Amino acid sequence: MTSRQIIAKSLQILSTTKDWLIAQWILAILFIVRLLPVNAALKTMEYLARQFGPYTKRHKLALANLAMAFPEKSKAEHKDIAMEMWGNMARLATEYIYLNLISKFDPDSPDNSNVEIIGQDVFADLMANPRPFIIFTIHSGNFELLPIVSNKFGLSVSVLFRPPNNRFIAAKVFKARGAHMDDLVSSKVGAAWTLARKLDDGGGVGMLIDQKFTKSAETEFFGHKVKTSPLLAKLARQYECDVFPARSIRLPNGRFRLELEHSMTLPRNDKGDIDINATSQVLNDKVEEWVRQYPGQWQWFHDRWNIKHTI
Repeated sequence: MTSRQIIAKSLQILSTTKDWLIAQWILAILFIVRLLPVNAALKTMEYLARQFGPYTKRHKLALANLAMAFPEKSKAEHKDIAMEMWGNMARLATEYIYLNLISKFDPDSPDNSNVEIIGQDVFADLMANPRPFIIFTIHSGNFELLPIVSNKFGLSVSVLFRPPNNRFIAAKVFKARGAHMDDLVSSKVGAAWTLARKLDDGGGVGMLIDQKFTKSAETEFFGHKVKTSPLLAKLARQYECDVFPARSIRLPNGRFRLELEHSMTLPRNDKGDIDINATSQVLNDKVEEWVRQYPGQWQWFHDRWNIKHTI
């Protein structure tokens, strides 16, 4: 083994060890928190996140993103949104260990549920008239509830997800998700083919569309240039399937609202085909509309505008 290979191997071991230690620290906290009642656990984790979040590198990026998205708002308002974001993220992380409790929803008894649904007629239509479809959402509220509730309606959806970078945490998250969702598709090489096969079979696909992609469609987001994945638009064009916007909204007292909108009309080119770039922009516009309504529930610490190197 050459010296270069030895160094590379050593760095890999150090990185793995670091990830393992971080994962054990987080899992230990969650184990302790799990001993508390649900509401107490959520409030405790939210409090801790609001205390320590501002001292992380991600907080600086979040404030920079907020300044770009909302130049009309003051620095104090940016800070308030960022603090709400940390609280939301802490609750989201903690809710993974309580998914069976927070996702309490019975289509036959909605008044006794923890989740209120807007768009039950869309679920009913998809069940009554099976066909290929795509549901898209964003990293806001508790987005994990959308496929869980779909499953409660008896609607099978293959969900495309990007696992956490820390593989030890990713394994725990995958296990938590797998207990409540039918079909999880990791966003690796070959994921597009997996989703295409699902649509080929007349099934449904769920996608998060607010992430950054380097080799993607040129679009705008909050008036700034961004790269947006064209995958959804390409699948919609290939299968001429319905595309439904859906989102999760965190409500007071540990409740949630899930909104499933009716199928979107997507822009087409001169040949009558769905226009990939124009559709990607329409999707971004929908994301921006949602984020503007509940900015504190979105994850501002992702480098959506590729500005991390400038701050």
